[in-house]
Amino acid sequence: MNMLMKSIDQRTNLAGQNRFEILLFSLNGHQRFGINVFKVREVIRVPELIEMPGAHSFIKGIAQLRGNPVIVIDLSEATTGKPIRYPEQAFVIVTEYNRHIQGFLVSAVDRIVNLNWSQIQPPPQGAGQSHYLTAVTEIEGKLIQVIDVEKVFSEIMPNDHEIEAETAQQLKGFNTSEIEVLVADDSAVARNQIKRVLDSVNIPSKLVNDGQSALQYLQDFAAKHKAVIAERIPLVISDIEMPIMDGYTLTSAIKSEPLLKDIHVVLHSSLSGVFNESMVKKVSADQFIAKFHPDELLQAINHWLLMK
Repeated sequence: MNMLMKSIDQRTNLAGQNRFEILLFSLNGHQRFGINVFKVREVIRVPELIEMPGAHSFIKGIAQLRGNPVIVIDLSEATTGKPIRYPEQAFVIVTEYNRHIQGFLVSAVDRIVNLNWSQIQPPPQGAGQSHYLTAVTEIEGKLIQVIDVEKVFSEIMPNDHEIEAETAQQLKGFNTSEIEVLVADDSAVARNQIKRVLDSVNIPSKLVNDGQSALQYLQDFAAKHKAVIAERIPLVISDIEMPIMDGYTLTSAIKSEPLLKDIHVVLHSSLSGVFNESMVKKVSADQFIAKFHPDELLQAINHWLLMK
């Protein structure tokens, strides 16, 4: 397992090239799933777990990793309702999401595969709204599913944080009727979270689920109006990991087009850390915010709209 993980730190040069690497794993059965290696800290055999009385049923306990308590979530039970079989033989993928460290209990871990985001597609339209997927891809003729971790978190730890009244008042008197904020995120949960923040201050929004759709929307708008469009769409809030085109590539494209370059871009992602701060500068994004803190997001929205 150490051989599998030892080269992850050498892979950051893929970011900004619309490329990434995915760690393949399985739950119960032969179906394989994937997770971006940038979210993975390590992979370990399941350690001793300390039960948490009263915890959500998906949480199997707390692992002590180098003196730090880490909750371990049964990813199979969270997404299918069926717990991991033979948990004593399972693995834990230790990850960093939304500024927190947590482990995902999985049946087996396979390998790391290098992909282009253009190879990643949204889930089939017929999948409905109840599934736990943000994307799918094909590797060696096999379907790989990417799980919507944001949805899993929202069910285990619902975010019911209220926006501070002072923050909400910052746009008082600002005319929002003639503007629109474009939101790009492959997670329906994340899109709706952002929309609720915008709705709280009466800001209209357009929601799309990948970077290519966001860029196409902006280009079509610019072509229709034949003008710089930052007055009408002053702000884009974009996830980083998305099918077809990632947030880094979207940002670079926006900042390189004359009719779009004045639009402010806030990258809003569950990926966190120093690496993202450096990538923000590399692709000329205006700001990076780690998910999901409504007050911080609204403060950023206020800041960039008031600069319009």
